[in-house]
Amino acid sequence: MSRAALHCGAAFLLGAASVLGFAPFLLFPIPIIALALLVRLWQGATPRMAALQGYVFGAGLFLAGVSWVYVSMHVFGGMPLLLAGLAAVLFCCVLALFPALAGYVFARLRRDRILADALLAAAAWTLAEWLRGWVLTGFPWLAFGYAQTPPSPLAGYAPLLGTYGVGFIAALIAALAGLTFGRRERWLPSGAAIATLLAAGLGLTSIEWTQPSGKPVSVSLLQGNIEQSLKWRPERLQQSLDTYLRLARAHPAQLIVLPETALPLMLDQLPRDYVAELRRAAPGGKGDVLLGIAAQDAQGRYYNSAVGFTTEGIQAYRKSHLVPFGEFTPPAFAWTLALLQIPMSNFSPGAAVQPPLALAGEKVAVNICYEDVFGEEIIRALPEATLLVNLSNTAWFGDSLAQPQHLQIAQMRALETGRFMLRATNTGMTAIVNPRGRVERVLAPFGEGALVGEVSGYNGATPYVRWGNAAALLLVAIGLFAPLAGLRRSAH
Repeated sequence: MSRAALHCGAAFLLGAASVLGFAPFLLFPIPIIALALLVRLWQGATPRMAALQGYVFGAGLFLAGVSWVYVSMHVFGGMPLLLAGLAAVLFCCVLALFPALAGYVFARLRRDRILADALLAAAAWTLAEWLRGWVLTGFPWLAFGYAQTPPSPLAGYAPLLGTYGVGFIAALIAALAGLTFGRRERWLPSGAAIATLLAAGLGLTSIEWTQPSGKPVSVSLLQGNIEQSLKWRPERLQQSLDTYLRLARAHPAQLIVLPETALPLMLDQLPRDYVAELRRAAPGGKGDVLLGIAAQDAQGRYYNSAVGFTTEGIQAYRKSHLVPFGEFTPPAFAWTLALLQIPMSNFSPGAAVQPPLALAGEKVAVNICYEDVFGEEIIRALPEATLLVNLSNTAWFGDSLAQPQHLQIAQMRALETGRFMLRATNTGMTAIVNPRGRVERVLAPFGEGALVGEVSGYNGATPYVRWGNAAALLLVAIGLFAPLAGLRRSAH
């Protein structure tokens, strides 16, 4: 076997091993180690070979980490087994193009100066991840910053720089380690730089960026565990209604939250007095209810909505970042509807900016399912919002890595914003995440239940709330500029 083939095989295994850094494994140093070894491979490679190594690294990462999309397409979407498997593989192969881009950029611009090359590697990696979170509506799942939630010392950078900024720091540490491998004379300065980055992250964790306000609010997050394959059958509607009403009555709170599309009907089809019965379950019979349900406007457009019911009336949030093929069909792909059997897959997007909902004395920034993967979209409702709530139905992905990975993403959103994040899900993982990104309580997945607790609203704004991804992109620009500046000097 040729040396090039061995290096590509190693890159594939390194990518697959990186998944161990994410939930539920939480071995957060592994992605950094894997990336360090990949950068070491890139150091002696041509741009074309570095791109190939980046590609197979990405293929290993995504095939091991997100191939659960097959479950939604075949098990619940009804796509034939072989076709669903092929679609999942192609999806992962397309995602692998972004690490390939990072490898090409690094090998093309590197200058054989350790600090400049380390910054370049971190910039190229972060730029590729940012583009993956934006191109074709974006899929930033398994961005390396997500692996650095607590207890990682790099979690302290999240309120400052966001996920991509944390990923930049992780990639910089990896590049410094990879580029000094086998060069003893450079171990001390690179080791000192790595230690400084880790120590700074730990130090940042002690800063209180936001402050609690008002009295704590009791919350009840309902997990109905309605099987996805049965949920939309008309004869099962009454069971869904009974399940959530029973859970609300058994677990009263000031704010009762039901998951995404908890009830398989439209808002205007809700049985009369049903929500009133839910609200009566709260202390004093005056609780507020947040319900995930489909709704239609006067023009006949459908929305994946979260509707708040209070004494003062009804408020609604409409999901704005829809999932391609699951909630809308991109142009020229209408033929896929014949292969997928997904109910309610023709939603319209809500407005990009929507005000928080006034619920239980708090200003609640609602996001629905996949929307919480996009940190720059979550902060649109901040700093006005005092509390984050995510409604999800990850039953589409079965008993897979998607469940714990999604909860880890919620941890990052809490860290970035300095707010509690509440998750109410159909099958898991229903959880309360505190502003420091730690899971305070969580329900076991694939079981019926309710998670009851007390949370405080928070005021103030983290630097990330104010800057968004601008700070991370500035670091990317600096990393790319260093070798480019060197190229310009050498040209003169």
